[in-house]
Amino acid sequence: MMEEAALKGSASIACRAARSARLVGMVASVLAAAVALCVSDTASLNAAPVLRVCADPDNMPFSNNKGEGFENELAEFVAARLGDELRYTWFSENTGYVPNTVGQSACDLVMGYAQGTGLIDDTNPYYHTSYVLITREDDVDLKGVEALSDPRLKNKRIGLFARTPPASILAMHGLASNAKPIETHAGESQSKAAEAMIEEIASGKLDAGLLWGPVGGYYAQRAAVPLSVVPLVKESAGPNTVYGITMGVRPDDPQWKHQINKVLADNQHDINVILQGYNIPVLDQEGDPVASSTADR
Repeated sequence: MMEEAALKGSASIACRAARSARLVGMVASVLAAAVALCVSDTASLNAAPVLRVCADPDNMPFSNNKGEGFENELAEFVAARLGDELRYTWFSENTGYVPNTVGQSACDLVMGYAQGTGLIDDTNPYYHTSYVLITREDDVDLKGVEALSDPRLKNKRIGLFARTPPASILAMHGLASNAKPIETHAGESQSKAAEAMIEEIASGKLDAGLLWGPVGGYYAQRAAVPLSVVPLVKESAGPNTVYGITMGVRPDDPQWKHQINKVLADNQHDINVILQGYNIPVLDQEGDPVASSTADR
């Protein structure tokens, strides 16, 4: 609207002005436009390359649109190492949109992607983690439990998400009857439901809970009472509970994949420090905990 008004004003002035003045004004306008284009082109040439990251706007501790998650911090870290400007494409993980966004070049990276799922291409794992068993530290009955086959879990009230590996293992050991499946409501992330589970463990409504490691570690650290977080790495039967986590990358672009792998390999110590700052149980490839003091390359 402002441009339209300016044009009308210029036309009115031109009608009252002499021909020579009108020609001078036209030349000045052309020169101004040329200068603006040159400035724009120079700014574009000098602008940093853009790293486009797909992330969930409301899924702590992974990411949110305030930049508070560990995947937000990792995205900033990778962008800085590449010398790129970070931009987000927001999506909700429960839509299953990730493979399509990468394939359609809506983003260059998905920060957390389970190794070997085969839906999109992925980098080398930059950390390993597992499902965890969470109990109150003052619960002497469950102190030292490290596997779901432990008979001390019998008759205990255990929170879990259905159709997850630990839920299947619990059923194998005949412990499903006292389990409490945690439900997620429409539009609600699993992290919100996990936070509610942690509150029930802290209050004593539940004796224990089974959660994905990054979620369990993060919310357990914020509980009202001290909680114990035990990685489930000693299960002798049933589905796998330990996974390598990669970054999803564009398919059919091996040079880009190699570039990201190099950033990950060269900065593993710093990456571990970021992860452990959110109380994520970081494991090595054998499933042993990577201690904070020894989180090295």
